[in-house]
Amino acid sequence: MKVFSCDQCGQPVFFENVQCLHCGCRLAFLPDVLTLAAIVPAPMPPAGEGEDDNAAPPVALWQHAQATDASVRTYKLCHNHVVYQACNFAVASDDPNGLCISCRQTRLLPDLSVPDNHARWYLVENAKRRLYYTLAQLGLTSKGLDDPQLPAPTYDFLADVPGAAPVMTGHQNGVITLNIAEADDDERARRRVQLHEPYRTLLGHLRHESGHFYWDLLIRDGRRTESFREVFGDESVDYGEALRAYYADHAEHATSQSPDGPAWQNDYVSAYARAHPWEDWAETWAHYLHMADLLETAASYQTNLVIPGTQARSLGPDDPFDQRQSDFDTWIQQWVPVTLLLNSLNRSLGQNDAYPFALSEGALRKLRYVHDVIRR
Repeated sequence: MKVFSCDQCGQPVFFENVQCLHCGCRLAFLPDVLTLAAIVPAPMPPAGEGEDDNAAPPVALWQHAQATDASVRTYKLCHNHVVYQACNFAVASDDPNGLCISCRQTRLLPDLSVPDNHARWYLVENAKRRLYYTLAQLGLTSKGLDDPQLPAPTYDFLADVPGAAPVMTGHQNGVITLNIAEADDDERARRRVQLHEPYRTLLGHLRHESGHFYWDLLIRDGRRTESFREVFGDESVDYGEALRAYYADHAEHATSQSPDGPAWQNDYVSAYARAHPWEDWAETWAHYLHMADLLETAASYQTNLVIPGTQARSLGPDDPFDQRQSDFDTWIQQWVPVTLLLNSLNRSLGQNDAYPFALSEGALRKLRYVHDVIRR
């Protein structure tokens, strides 16, 4: 995610902010232009004759702080901000839906009267807003208003209930389900260790499950199954049986080492990717979104790097969402020095590698396929 600047004072502000800490101005994310903006109250329209004095007060309207045109677009704040302080997206004032383009995609919520569920829900929604931003930048979802030409996933965020079957995170028929226990750091870490995973985050979950949604949209419905099978294999093999076989020998494969690293590393971005071609696609898709987000962050900081011990100099990452200047070969050229710096900084703080992956030629071929499908 790039770093934004406050329209009022020019200081850096970040995607989740609702107020500039330097000048105190109010901030909101404007999905139609994909930017975090300083906002000010918009002039209220004059009251009409004969209006009911007992009618509900009009919804507060806002506009971009730097707008000077009298016909400038006005916004209302997302209902989930007004009521729960759980969202910082704005909604076009003429949109009949009170929820923003991201929050309206959530179909089911956990019981918010349960202690800690409000905080879990906020964290999950925040990860979903980050996913929304990346998908919108890639032209895969609509900006600001619903668009039938750009369908979006539906989300169910649920909690385990005593006596009922546990909530399983996954995707089915356009609906992404997430167990909100994943918002608890200790629970997520326990599951990561149990499953021998190097990386497990809320955003990673949502990126992975969105990959299943977009497989249906771009591969199955886009009639690309033949080219998909050439790269990922035959997805028609029994999915349930493939997962059972994967989990049966997962521990052995996840920990076994060869001189070149884990056996899966030659062809996949992760161990789980080898479970089935659908999971291979979803893991590769998620990894592609990781790359896009991190490269945009590095580009916004105008990062330039020299790898120690070499004369190789990175010219600095380009904006990965600028199709005029950023191709996949450029991505990869810029990716390695950025991730080396990222991991070195983490180790300096006594943390594990933030990017615990090494991309093989087999994994890069699959990432290039995802890149080409999205661009087409």
